[in-house]
Amino acid sequence: MRLLLISNSTQHGGGYLEHCAEQVRAFFAAGGVERVLFVPFALADLDGYAATARAAFAKLGLGLDSLHEATDRAAAVRAAQGFFVGGGNTFRLLHRLRTGRLLEPLRARVVAGAPYLGTSAGSNLACPTVRTTNDMPIVEPGSFDALRLVSFQINPHYLDPQPDLKHMGETRETRIKEFHEENDTPVVGLREGGMVLVDGSRQTLLGPPSARVFRRGEAPIEVPSGGDLTAVVPPPPAS
Repeated sequence: MRLLLISNSTQHGGGYLEHCAEQVRAFFAAGGVERVLFVPFALADLDGYAATARAAFAKLGLGLDSLHEATDRAAAVRAAQGFFVGGGNTFRLLHRLRTGRLLEPLRARVVAGAPYLGTSAGSNLACPTVRTTNDMPIVEPGSFDALRLVSFQINPHYLDPQPDLKHMGETRETRIKEFHEENDTPVVGLREGGMVLVDGSRQTLLGPPSARVFRRGEAPIEVPSGGDLTAVVPPPPAS
């Protein structure tokens, strides 16, 4: 499998996918992909979202079709060269894929070798479950189980505690520790601009920031940009 899982689709001060444009272009070029199937279901405005993604991909020299426009969505998934699953609300994304009976066909196509690009909710979807998303459960997805393309969870847009901030709410680290009170799966706190490149059994952190990796019963680990995540989290599951 080849996956590129990105924390965010827009970086402060830049346009849609601008901060990761070179990584996205190289990712699909390495797989010989010229046309990508976009999964827009994390947002309500499907037409508008597809237009935004299509414009960004045109700048990269890539064609883009949107899954919501397909007359036979399962057939479109099976025929796709590669995928881009965009961000938005993770629960809505999972709900729409599950009710459309598209989750397992999507997984099967990626396991068979079609490159998978995810941003934010799309990165959450690649994990065993969506339990470490930051989103509100605005719809009931039926199950939290997701694509199971990697063996760890992602918390996108990960924020570090700010000692000078007077807000008394929970930090991301606190919430992830609560997750580990009930679950064993490692969690990668992926800061803005951070990306995980999965190429077979190799898992590499890309982008400027380091990532914070949480494992149950252990102190968090900082993995630098360019670092090998496989050393601290399990490799992708066998297909």
